[in-house]
Amino acid sequence: MNRRVKAATFREIKTLEDFDWQFNPSIRRKQVYELATCQFIHQGKDVLLLGPPGTGKSHLAQAIGYQAIKAGLLVLYRSIFDVVRDFLHDEAFDGQEKILARYLKPDLLVIDDMGIKQLPKRSGEYLFEIIMRRYETKSTMMTSNRPLEDWGKLIGDVPSATAILDRFLHHAEIITITGRSYRLKDHPAPAAPAKGRPGKQPPEQEACQEQPHEV
Repeated sequence: MNRRVKAATFREIKTLEDFDWQFNPSIRRKQVYELATCQFIHQGKDVLLLGPPGTGKSHLAQAIGYQAIKAGLLVLYRSIFDVVRDFLHDEAFDGQEKILARYLKPDLLVIDDMGIKQLPKRSGEYLFEIIMRRYETKSTMMTSNRPLEDWGKLIGDVPSATAILDRFLHHAEIITITGRSYRLKDHPAPAAPAKGRPGKQPPEQEACQEQPHEV
């Protein structure tokens, strides 16, 4: 098992037991634990975790991946930037088929961090190749902090994004997470701006307002 954990290249080992379920009640614990049974992997289905940064997507994705390893399955965890970097590097050295085989082998492929920033050219081609070849044969789990309609802009290739989502979402379970970032849990939420009386600005705003120039 240790060898499979190492081969998965997790960013860090995460478990469902370590997850703070009370912080974000929008996450349905039963749904996540059902995924942790790995039944979706045996069925060749996919999973998409959608939500703002810091809401637990990466933790849950890695925790489910760890559960899959404990169940005897092969798992590979990569950020979307790792995926692009791997293909760009091996393409330069004529090793694209070798790196593609690495992404097609695992029972569960976890692709994290979709949507953090725009991806380099040809990223859509690489991602489409992976999703197309794994479609209905192996399971893929992805996390994204951007809505699906933004993926064409992120990838820089609307047709590729459409083709990727068409296959990926066909048998995918989508988990939408809302709420504040866990990393900001010790910071107070920003206070709502005070509302003045209609038609009357607060004195400090009046004082800072630029006066009209005389002509």
